[in-house]
Amino acid sequence: VSGKCPLRIWGSRAGPWEECHGVSLAHSNLKLLGSSNPAASASQVAGTTGMSLDAPTLSKSSEVRFSLRTAKDPEHEGCYLTLGHSQPLEDCGFNMTAKTFFIIHGWTMSGMLENWLYKLVSALQTRERDANVVVVDWLPLAHQLYTDAVNNTRVVGHSIARMLDWLQEKDDFSLGNVHLIGYSLGAHVAGYAGNFVKGTVGRITGLDPAGPMFEGVDIHKRLSPDDADFVDVLHTYTRSFGLSIGIQRPVGHIDIYPNGGDFQPGCGFNDVLGSIAYGTITEVVKCEHERAVHLFVDSLVNQDKPSFAFQCTDSNRFKKGICLSCRKNRCNSIGYNAKKMLKKRNSKMYLKTRAGMPFKGNLKSLKSP
Repeated sequence: VSGKCPLRIWGSRAGPWEECHGVSLAHSNLKLLGSSNPAASASQVAGTTGMSLDAPTLSKSSEVRFSLRTAKDPEHEGCYLTLGHSQPLEDCGFNMTAKTFFIIHGWTMSGMLENWLYKLVSALQTRERDANVVVVDWLPLAHQLYTDAVNNTRVVGHSIARMLDWLQEKDDFSLGNVHLIGYSLGAHVAGYAGNFVKGTVGRITGLDPAGPMFEGVDIHKRLSPDDADFVDVLHTYTRSFGLSIGIQRPVGHIDIYPNGGDFQPGCGFNDVLGSIAYGTITEVVKCEHERAVHLFVDSLVNQDKPSFAFQCTDSNRFKKGICLSCRKNRCNSIGYNAKKMLKKRNSKMYLKTRAGMPFKGNLKSLKSP
């Protein structure tokens, strides 16, 4: 994310700073998102993701690449896997019996993979040394106006599902060992993949799933608990000027809202007006939204300092210290260490964190009931 205008966050073609600073912040969400038709409703535009996969749409699947990361250098491109070609699997040492992680990025303005992805690759390789770590690169389809990128998520999800179906034809490969990790729009891509694949994916982790154009839609057009055997979600940016960049509603089996899911320590959002005036609002947005990724990385590399979340009806009750109990499965580890809990669905959980790694917070500072 770059630039000083908050509109630029979503790829808007709106112009000068004066527009950013005033009038346009009050415009419709879709204009903020850069829609070519600002009058269209979110549901109308989101509805186009339900299109049938015709020939032009399927041709987009060639824009999706799968990179198996094999080197210790997380920025090394690794080996590219191609549907129907088994030789790269053998040449690159794909382990059919091990866990397989698919990392799915979100919407992008730069057209390049961002630093958080390399940190996540490295953390997964360190924690699960025998695992396959695959980066799903859909940059050409994500480097668009936000609304267009949203409409490409279904295509990308279908491409991942086809890759998984092909891998399932191999001896010893198990869909139960597959863990899809999606950030922002990538979380909904993972949902589509889990919906389209033949069988049930073991786990999907949604890292602050995107909110605009997904907040009120049907469960088949966004991430939902039905997309994998276990779906866990971290929500870190669920409010901003009436537009929630991360989805507010629970969309997994367990939905964890660190620090209430809005203002993250260390991101400087306490001084919103000052951030706008000094042109640093985009850095704040990136910090809040991306915090979900860093919390997940933290759970991988700091096993000795685990963070726990507590089930609670809302953030205010949690802040009063009312919900700090682990009885009847009312608490859970966060990030990679989260565990599936029987009969839990759309379970909202909360925790307090520090401003940086290790993020484990001090619960003593919460008010006692």
